[in-house]
Amino acid sequence: MKIRPLKDRVVVKYSEEDMEKTAGGLYVPDVAKEKPSKGTVTAVGSEVKEVKTGNTVLFDKYTGSKIKLEDVEYLIVKEEDLLGIID
Repeated sequence: MKIRPLKDRVVVKYSEEDMEKTAGGLYVPDVAKEKPSKGTVTAVGSEVKEVKTGNTVLFDKYTGSKIKLEDVEYLIVKEEDLLGIID
């Protein structure tokens, strides 16, 4: 299943760089983990100007709409709500 975003929307796949253990050696359960604030762009709408598929982007943890397809979590966000592109 693919997602095709409309207009100025961008689909971002969350980064897999979650830490499993704290610096003190404690394990953090999945339900207590915060979602990362960066991810990889998997699709862009027709009006998106600066972001391309494959870019790694930063976003605020409270922005966009979260969806889950085939056990993978994605975020659909407006291009203007992205904070930056990581080179």
